[in-house]
Amino acid sequence: MSYKHILVAVDLSKSSEQLIDKAVSLAKDANAKLSFVFVDVDNVYEDVYKVGDENLEVSPLPSGEEREKAIEERENTLQEELQKLADQADYPIENAIVVMGDLNNKLLETVQKMDIDLLICGHHHDFWSRLLSSVRQLVNSVGEDLLIVHLED
Repeated sequence: MSYKHILVAVDLSKSSEQLIDKAVSLAKDANAKLSFVFVDVDNVYEDVYKVGDENLEVSPLPSGEEREKAIEERENTLQEELQKLADQADYPIENAIVVMGDLNNKLLETVQKMDIDLLICGHHHDFWSRLLSSVRQLVNSVGEDLLIVHLED
């Protein structure tokens, strides 16, 4: 089977490069389109925080215009970081998108909207990743092929 469009879910950490290298290799072999997605699971629509100037206190942002500005700034910063990864890839990147919300739901939506036939995700083998991993939920919900890549820390 040859893949037509591969989606790589990156976390913008150094280990994303491992995922990208694997995805580029697969995309080259299949002559497939390659796209990147970053899912911001911090749910900034509910829990955006900023550090106060004097006492370095963490306080919720007020609602309204200031909150919207902070969300937009966060999205722009994340998009810039994702675009840097795309620019460094040794293969043309079809899309590099940032979405916000629940990881599983947003990946499923993106896979369906973009007609993806292979989703590539990474998995760390540390204590927290084993305890709080999203892999099990993805395996049980993604209808397309799913490649889980072991990531070295």
